[in-house]
Amino acid sequence: MAAQVSEGVAVAATETEVHMDTATTAGISTGSVLLASLLLPGLALLTGQVQAETAPEAAEISIKYGHYQDSQGALGSQGPMDRVSVRAPQVRVLVPIAGEWALEGTFVSDSVSGATPRLHTQRSGASVMSDHRHAADVKLTRYWGRGAVSVSVTTSNEHDYRSRALGLEGRWATEDNNRTWSVGLGAANDQIGHHDREDGTTWLGTRQTRELMVGVTQVLTPADIVQFNLTRSVGSGYYDDSYKSFDRRPDHKRAWIALLRWNHHVEAANAALRASWRIHRDTFGITSNTLGAEWVQPVGRWTFTPGLRYTTQNAARFYFDPLLNAQGDVDARATTLYGLRLQGERSGDQRLAAWGAVSVSLQAAYALDETSKIDFRIDRYRQTAGLHWGGDGSAGLAPFKATFVQLGWTKRF
Repeated sequence: MAAQVSEGVAVAATETEVHMDTATTAGISTGSVLLASLLLPGLALLTGQVQAETAPEAAEISIKYGHYQDSQGALGSQGPMDRVSVRAPQVRVLVPIAGEWALEGTFVSDSVSGATPRLHTQRSGASVMSDHRHAADVKLTRYWGRGAVSVSVTTSNEHDYRSRALGLEGRWATEDNNRTWSVGLGAANDQIGHHDREDGTTWLGTRQTRELMVGVTQVLTPADIVQFNLTRSVGSGYYDDSYKSFDRRPDHKRAWIALLRWNHHVEAANAALRASWRIHRDTFGITSNTLGAEWVQPVGRWTFTPGLRYTTQNAARFYFDPLLNAQGDVDARATTLYGLRLQGERSGDQRLAAWGAVSVSLQAAYALDETSKIDFRIDRYRQTAGLHWGGDGSAGLAPFKATFVQLGWTKRF
């Protein structure tokens, strides 16, 4: 159940450096097998130079523990509602092999509990959840002097969701190592069901996703590096959310995702500015834009990274607004009757509405010695219709808030 209804849980299952805005990840791009790995490959972020593709010299283990909690704010006379809670321990291991290979594996175990509305942001009739997810991925990389090829396998299992994915990525650099090209292929096969505590799981359908990514990373100056990635995603199969009322979605989705990153070394402060812009456009009718910035500041053994991210999206073409009463509250009965009258594709899922969101984060890492460090990260997320760029978003949505906290320890051997 977690993969379909935890509007913010995606951050708890990935490396914090690459997490995306919570509602966007769960509502739009679930199933992506490439985007989560698109860091700036082969880059020395504080020197402005692209490094040669070489295998890691030391083994590394990383243990992290994350906790996520979201809540729905008040709308009219409705009170606040605690929603999804997630506890997510994670272990990552990296092992160099024979100087030319590297084997990397990650295991995540998410414990999810709480409730999520069946329709828009209404408290009445919320779907109660309790689930556990086991996910693992293994990546094998072969390095050459100016290039590398990676093959990855990913698996994820829940009560009502199973996913298997394969990925293939290649990178190669020019002779001066100032430009790196990359190409990636991904394929995911998912099985979606509905879980009931008494009746068990009923499997409803399958979904297949195929992705192609092309990218280039370029050194502009000794202090500036840019990266541009373009991804084409093609999916077909079961997209409905069985835990939402009146949820009937198309059986296919095509999407373009463009990602632009810029890293700038600020010599006077011995720091780095990392900025990004992500555009997502799909055949559901959703267009979203995400702007982000982080400041990386070393201070002795410490490294502090504050960040700010803003996301805005328009509603899916088949999304319908809730009906409000004279007091400005959602009229549950009128909205339910309206949903019953609708035919064909329709959804009252908040994640498919028009909204804007702001996320503020802070990460602090401390080097215990030359081979180990501890780190802490906190993210605060707020999503409302009023934050939608260029005017009001979808009507009748209560404010959505989320907090993500993560502790980690990393050791090289």
